[in-house]
Amino acid sequence: MKIILAALITIISLVTNTAHACECSHITKKQVRAAQQKWAAGIVAIGKAADQKAVAEKHLDTLYAYDLGEVLFKPTKAAQKQFRATKNDALSYFVTGHIKEDKGFALAPFTKVKFKNEQIIIDCDSALAMGNYYFTSNTGEIIKVEYSFGYIKNNAGKLKINLHHSSLPYQGK
Repeated sequence: MKIILAALITIISLVTNTAHACECSHITKKQVRAAQQKWAAGIVAIGKAADQKAVAEKHLDTLYAYDLGEVLFKPTKAAQKQFRATKNDALSYFVTGHIKEDKGFALAPFTKVKFKNEQIIIDCDSALAMGNYYFTSNTGEIIKVEYSFGYIKNNAGKLKINLHHSSLPYQGK
């Protein structure tokens, strides 16, 4: 009797966990790629805008999860204040602001940003993407940057970035 009961509990546990895993997969790779395209278009739009700060604020509000909780943000060209815990810190990085080292990354301006994903991992209600993205300047120069982005969904079902880490490739010595 104990063996049958243990087996039954194991089966119920497996079925419940499998159902939960299927129920929980709310994010797709297609949605991640679409969010990346929105991010890329947003960076280009900031550089072209008459009111760059307003466009950058909308970019952050639309694509980053500062309104949902903590965001891990390590921008490419940050050395003295490497991590940006608040929306205001991220805004400073994109268009200059209260952090002295910031030169307005998104003001370059860039004409194109292209993501090349090495891999996208979907884990229940979050996703991670890692790879290289390529920024094309208005002079045609292409800058390769390494990235890792994390995504979660808000209550409206839109993906928001809760992890943004980017860095220039290792130059070797």
